[in-house]
Amino acid sequence: MYTIDLLKGQGVPTKSGPEGVIVAVVTFAIPLIAGMAMFGFYVSDRIVTSVRKQEIANYQASIDGLSEAAELQRSFTAEKGLLTGCLSEVAGSLGSHSQWSDVLVTLAENMPDSMVLTKLEVKQSSVKKKVPQKDDPKKMIDISVPVRTLHMSVCGSTQENYDEVVRDFRNRLRFSELLVSKLEDIRVAQGVEKLEDRDVTSYEINCIFKPEL
Repeated sequence: MYTIDLLKGQGVPTKSGPEGVIVAVVTFAIPLIAGMAMFGFYVSDRIVTSVRKQEIANYQASIDGLSEAAELQRSFTAEKGLLTGCLSEVAGSLGSHSQWSDVLVTLAENMPDSMVLTKLEVKQSSVKKKVPQKDDPKKMIDISVPVRTLHMSVCGSTQENYDEVVRDFRNRLRFSELLVSKLEDIRVAQGVEKLEDRDVTSYEINCIFKPEL
């Protein structure tokens, strides 16, 4: 095989030796390795970013759950405060109100058949009582205590004498099982009044209940 050098030795490349091969391989390998390393970093960053996003999502879900729990707690606290206020109001009302159903039943059961009930009302006043102070039992303080009086009027014909009947009615009320521990006194006053344009004998009966602390 003949080689014609038209450039007279100026343009024919020198043959590469082992050193040239190594240089060429290294020259090609460096960008490849760098590219692979960058790709590895990219993939690693994607994985780390994905993990961090998931962690953030989990934290946010936990925060949302805690926010709902906190809101629910605030709601429960507000409701508890409202119920406590209602119970306090009820407790205060119980101190100034009484149930009269059993008392009315007792009156009806003992009312004399020969007389007519014409009036029934409850009046309330108050008295001062000395009681121990809650936080210092040795110290006595004055408080207002309600006193209730059940006022009723019963009447009958002026042709009859009802003194014994009214006295018996008074005693049955005074010593009834329901009222014996509640009544302080029963006072009776006699008079005459008009009922449907007729004169009738009337008795004003005041059942005075013991003060309630």
